[in-house]
Amino acid sequence: MGGPVVFLDKDGTLVEDVPYNADPARVTLAAGAADGLPVLAAAGFRLAVVSNQSGVARGYFPESALAGVEARLRGLLGDIGVSLAGFYFCPHHPKGTVAGYAVACDCRKPAPGLILAAARTLGTDPRECWMVGDILDDVEAGGRAGCRTVLLDNGNETEWAPGPHREPHFVVKDLAEAARVILANGRA
Repeated sequence: MGGPVVFLDKDGTLVEDVPYNADPARVTLAAGAADGLPVLAAAGFRLAVVSNQSGVARGYFPESALAGVEARLRGLLGDIGVSLAGFYFCPHHPKGTVAGYAVACDCRKPAPGLILAAARTLGTDPRECWMVGDILDDVEAGGRAGCRTVLLDNGNETEWAPGPHREPHFVVKDLAEAARVILANGRA
């Protein structure tokens, strides 16, 4: 196995939330990222993005536009001494308008498919990993995959719909606090 991974939701968690953004120039790190992520990396955690990108299915931008977003994100993380182990996204949405993407899938969070696929690719056991996100769909996906979960309570969750796997292990304000919680609670 390749060791533990902290899976990070992208919009509203790792980067500031700009709805349906595919413009790399508008990608900026979220609060606490520059403080928390280097600490996690130094402790041996790999970092990977797992993100719903329904803008593809909705026709707002082509899937190829996400390569520029990924490159920008890798550059921003490189500036703080952090590498990204993987960038995984779900381009689907059942109510999309683009043929081939307008489907129900097992990779769209809250389903666990994206995390499970990323874990396989990265050679890790999800039970040794963490999922950090800003909404309960992120928490549910992580819980269903077997990860421990951290919710960033930054105002982005608006529904607070209860259900199985939707109770986070920890609730924090930003990625710096998330890193402290993850380090204090170690590996599974």
